[in-house]
Amino acid sequence: MTADVVQLPRRQPEGSIEPMLALTAQGMNQVNQVILDRMQSEVPLIPALAGHLISGGGKRLRPMLTLAGAELVGYSGTRHHKLAAAVEFIHTATLLHDDVVDGSDLRRGKAAANIIFGNPATVLVGDFLFSRSFELMTEDGSLKVLKILSGASAIIAEGEVDQLTAQRKIDTSEERYLHIIRAKTAALFAAASRIAAVVAECSEEQEQALDEYGRNLGVAFQLVDDALDYDSNAAAMGKDRGDDFREGKMTLPVILAYARGDEEERAFWKQAIGGFKTTDADLDHAIALIDKHDAVADTKLRASHFAQRAIDALSIFPDGQARRAMTEAALFAVARGY
Repeated sequence: MTADVVQLPRRQPEGSIEPMLALTAQGMNQVNQVILDRMQSEVPLIPALAGHLISGGGKRLRPMLTLAGAELVGYSGTRHHKLAAAVEFIHTATLLHDDVVDGSDLRRGKAAANIIFGNPATVLVGDFLFSRSFELMTEDGSLKVLKILSGASAIIAEGEVDQLTAQRKIDTSEERYLHIIRAKTAALFAAASRIAAVVAECSEEQEQALDEYGRNLGVAFQLVDDALDYDSNAAAMGKDRGDDFREGKMTLPVILAYARGDEEERAFWKQAIGGFKTTDADLDHAIALIDKHDAVADTKLRASHFAQRAIDALSIFPDGQARRAMTEAALFAVARGY
C-alpha cells in the first residue's frame, strides 16, 4: 500500500460520538464493572496507579468498537464484555508505557501516572494490565480471539519501537509514518472491531469488513491526534501542545511542512527535530510554518479519506442504529477538536 491519498474536497466533516455512546451505554456498564474488578490487587499501588489513568476521562472508544460491532452483527451474548475490557487493558497498558518512554507530564488533562508514581511503578503496572488482558482472553476460550488480540499487542509494540527509531530523523517518509501509525494505533482498533464478528460466528467477509472499519478508523484517529498537537490548545487536548515537536516525532504535519519548505525552513526543521530548537518561540515558528503550508489542513484531509474508507467498509451490513452510530463515530474522529 502506498502513501498516496486521493485528494478530497476541503470540507470539515460532521460527526458525533453521542450515537455510539448511546448504542453502547448498557454494555459499557458491564465492561466498566469487569475493568473495576480486574484492576484490583492485594498490592495497593496497583489499583491506585491503574485507577489514576482508567478513571481519567478517556473516551473508551476501543472497547466501544467491540460493543458496537456486536450490535451491528446482532450478537446477543455476553462474551464481548470481557473481551472489550481486555481491549481497554491493552490500550491502558500501552499508555502507561508510552508516558514513561516519552517522559510525558500530562495525560488527559492531569498529571501522567509516571510523574506521580514514578517510572518503575508505571511500567510494572502496565505489565500487570497486559497480564490481566490475557487472562480475560484465555477465559473466553477462543483461540481465534486470542490470536487476533495477542497479534495486535505484538504489532503495537513493533509500531512503538519503529516510532522510537524514527524519532529525530528528519528524512522519515510519509509512507513510513503511515506504517507506524497503522501498527501503534490502528492495529488495536482493527482487532477490537473484528472480535465482535468472531464471537458472533459471522462470515469471514463480515470479519474482514469490521477489521477494515477499525483499521481505517484508527489511522484517521491518529492523523487527527497528530494534527491537533500543532492546532489545539493544551486545555482542549489534555496534554501540552507541542509534545510531539519537543520529542522530535516526525508526524505528518511536520513531514508535509518540511517537504514543502524552502532551504531556510528546512534548516529550521532539521535543527528542531534534532532537538536543538525546542523553546516556546521555536514551537510558535514551527506552527507558523505548518500553517503556511496547510500541513494541518492536509493532514485532516487525509484523515477524512481514511474515515470514508472506514464508513465504506460497513456497506455490507444493513442500515440501522448500529451502522449509523459507527458512521457518525468515523466522522467524529476527524471533526473532533480533542
